Amino acid sequence: MKCIKRFWDEEDQKGIYSCPQCRQTFIPRPVLGKNTMLAALVEQLKKTGLQAAPADHCYAGPEDVACDVCTGRKLKASKSCLVCLASYCDKHLQPHYKVAPLKKHKLVEPSKNLQENICSRHDEVMKMFCRTDQKCICYLCSVDEHKGHDTVSAAAERTERQRELEVSRLEIQQRIQDREKDVKLLQQEVEAINHSADTTVEDSEIFTQLIRLIQKRSSDVKQQIRSQQETEVRRVKELQEKLEQKITELKRRDAELKQLSHTEDHSQFLHNYPSLSALSESTHSSSINIRPLTHFEDVTAAVSELRDKLQDILTDRWTNISLAVTAVDVLLPHQPEPKSRTGFLQCSCEITLNPNTAHTLLLLSDGNRKVTLMEQHQSYSHHPDRFTKFFQVLSRESLTGRCYWEVEIRGDAYNLHLRSLFLQSRRVPGSRSRYSVLLQRL
Repeated sequence: MKCIKRFWDEEDQKGIYSCPQCRQTFIPRPVLGKNTMLAALVEQLKKTGLQAAPADHCYAGPEDVACDVCTGRKLKASKSCLVCLASYCDKHLQPHYKVAPLKKHKLVEPSKNLQENICSRHDEVMKMFCRTDQKCICYLCSVDEHKGHDTVSAAAERTERQRELEVSRLEIQQRIQDREKDVKLLQQEVEAINHSADTTVEDSEIFTQLIRLIQKRSSDVKQQIRSQQETEVRRVKELQEKLEQKITELKRRDAELKQLSHTEDHSQFLHNYPSLSALSESTHSSSINIRPLTHFEDVTAAVSELRDKLQDILTDRWTNISLAVTAVDVLLPHQPEPKSRTGFLQCSCEITLNPNTAHTLLLLSDGNRKVTLMEQHQSYSHHPDRFTKFFQVLSRESLTGRCYWEVEIRGDAYNLHLRSLFLQSRRVPGSRSRYSVLLQRL
């Protein structure tokens, strides 16, 4: 205001006043008013101040998810929308918090895999899950190529798999606790072995009373004790290290399952679930048993006897000492092979069937653990591993060694001859040995 008044004061002698901005002229000199809009903007600017440009760490790098709306140099995305299938920075995410229809959208942590949620055939969001083919599909797929299949919503399947995941985590955590108990027990046994061996070595110093006569024998006993001590401690520590490695692996597996359980993207969860959910070994409380031995105390008894009957021990009973030392064995041998059904069930595992190998007349259900022989062909997708001649299906799990199966037969399957139901091993190219169930009508 002061500036323009001073400028027009210099033009009073001309009698014509021009705007220094647009050069429009006025006669007579106009009365200036306050620009309220500009004044309000200036006042607001005084209160808030100029916002600094985003720091470099706010921009998306090669490993970050970039905002799909930003132009030029893109900012990091703070959320991804499973409905819009786009990622947004904090600025462009605001409509999802303010606009009523957008508030209903599902926001998750930034993801680079949003396009994996789009059906390549129908260009629709895959919100359904086909349990028959074990894959995510869109709604149009469920009424088209997957018509008649066992389909549910991805959210429902996620809920069921989440429960299975939690059970797996509980099993892993129980295994960790069992292994930690075993490690503690082994550590205590190491201390007991060392203490017993040290005490026995100290007691064996009675040989020095016999000076020259038993000095050599004393040295031999000490050497045998130490040698056996090292052997036993080494065996225990080797097993202890293996158990600690198992614990580390189980904790890593638990962390992967925990991370998977927190995945908000149903499709990503179901994509990663099969490779993480299976457990390779059965649960049991403990595989370590310590025999209540007296360690090297038998050696002390033998040495005391030596003191009283020197001549006999030196000639006939020297072997007693040697056998007593080598008899120290704190670890029980491997448990015998089970002989009864109860024993076998302690090391049982769940077998799931691979839908990519199922003959088209076989329908899989019950989480791919049940197979039904149908009269009509199922609309399975083409796969090179699928059986076309025999009514067979392979399991997902690889089995090694000697195994036995328990199979429950119901309905028309009773018409099958007992010998027509058998297990047949088959090697699939590029994979380990797997087993299949062959059902053949007489």
